[in-house]
Amino acid sequence: MAIVQTSEPATTRPDAAGHPPPLENGDRLAREEFERRYAAMPDVKKAELIQGVVYMGSAARFRAHGRPRVLLLTWLGMYRALTLAVFGTDNPTVRPGPGTEHAAFVARLG
Repeated sequence: MAIVQTSEPATTRPDAAGHPPPLENGDRLAREEFERRYAAMPDVKKAELIQGVVYMGSAARFRAHGRPRVLLLTWLGMYRALTLAVFGTDNPTVRPGPGTEHAAFVARLG
């Protein structure tokens, strides 16, 4: 994932229509501002805030990512189904600590 870091904080002012600025790689934001901008961009499938810096990935490739992912998830799903007290999930929003957040498309669904 490529990132351009800036020393200046990203603007938080809305545009003329009242929309917040879009998320961009390298933005330095507080969690609340990140969540506000992410909520205003329903077309964005994944964005992460790690120690106050925004990271946005590029599209996943079929052969390098999609196909192996299905195989891995099938294997893990079978393990989960046959093992008591093991839980599984895929692409949830995770808040591991202050200033860090992973927001994913699946989190928008529930």
